[in-house]
Amino acid sequence: MSAGPRQPAGASDWVRRARAVMPGGVSSPVRAFGPVGLPPLFAARGEGARIFDDAGRGYLDYVLSWGPLILGHAAPPVVEAVTRAARDGMSFGACHAGEVELAERLAAWVPGVEMVRFVNSGTEATMSAVRLARAATGRDLILKFEGCYHGHADGFLVVAGSGVATLSLPDSPGVPAATSALTLTAPYNDLEAVDAVLAEHGPRLAAVIVEPVAGNAGLIPPRKGFLQGLRDACDRAGALLIFDEVMTGFRVARGGAQERYGATPDLTTLGKVVGAGLPVAAYAGPRDLMRRVAPEGPVYQAGTLSGNPLGMAAGLAQLEELERTDPFAALERRASTLVEGILSAARARGIPACGAAVGSMWGVFFTEGPVFDFDGARRADAELFARYYRACFERGVFFAPSAFEAGFLSTAHTDADIENTVAVAGEAMDAALAGAN
Repeated sequence: MSAGPRQPAGASDWVRRARAVMPGGVSSPVRAFGPVGLPPLFAARGEGARIFDDAGRGYLDYVLSWGPLILGHAAPPVVEAVTRAARDGMSFGACHAGEVELAERLAAWVPGVEMVRFVNSGTEATMSAVRLARAATGRDLILKFEGCYHGHADGFLVVAGSGVATLSLPDSPGVPAATSALTLTAPYNDLEAVDAVLAEHGPRLAAVIVEPVAGNAGLIPPRKGFLQGLRDACDRAGALLIFDEVMTGFRVARGGAQERYGATPDLTTLGKVVGAGLPVAAYAGPRDLMRRVAPEGPVYQAGTLSGNPLGMAAGLAQLEELERTDPFAALERRASTLVEGILSAARARGIPACGAAVGSMWGVFFTEGPVFDFDGARRADAELFARYYRACFERGVFFAPSAFEAGFLSTAHTDADIENTVAVAGEAMDAALAGAN
């Protein structure tokens, strides 16, 4: 049975206070809840598959800090590792063993990785990978895909997904036209469009960067052959291929999308998942490329808190637990069951819908499917989604307050949680349809 209706948590005084001192009352636009007509959720704590607001209300959480909490909130192995590390010091500004151990683990898990440079955010990782690609090729252009989001560096805010798409911003003011001109775009899953770009700009193209499973325009899996096609196209053009695995790392397979789909990039970027939710990220690749990074090479990049001991301890603990339990097949089974249940509920009510699960990532669009690209995602019914979202939230199910974000599962989610969520989805669709009349 589903939980009973509840009032949104946003009536707290924290919302008023936050809006007085923070733009929109948030530290990141994706937390604002504006497109679904709710005030921001103020979280007080998380436990397993649930997040609790400042009034003590619990929600089944499918955001999971936007992906990294594969073991759920406050997973005991991670908490214990961070606690032990904190007793020895929060930050050193010096090398320590945890960096080496986590880098070794990443190199063992991810096919395209031999050397790793730790940074603090996915944006740092992707902008550094592009800098390295430009230095290695002596070229200046990059190609990204419409609806894919690679952080908020200037060159990436061109036809971007995530919060940019949620807020219906075409691009971002403050980005010089000369910078935007260095970023080319193509529709996701469209190799013919890629070939056309290469035919015109190939000699100047430094890199193609892609979310191998798009998660910032809703969940859009790659078509068969798309990723290998990108690999082949980059080889023909002499450009580098960058997989942005900030979302897909350890989510779609143990070794990420490159393991699942058998296409190996030149450079890999990993985000918050590397630190189990702490501010840790990395860019990585083969030795011949990574040795171009300072101090071994001339490509400069630095960070005072990079490789901080708390993040390294958390990341190691999460990977060790994943290695010990090998939950990937069970996670994908539950994610598939969830999507199938939601789509079945939609069909029973005559609501056009499509969706998919890839590993422990999942997503549903309120439109006839399948959805292969950003244009398809934008055809989804945004008004229906907003009504549906509010009804789910009121009934204690929390997923991203945007039609342009993937959902996630953790090992803390049970079969009963999935069953409950499907029941809530049906109730929420009824409420959403009633609200349209």
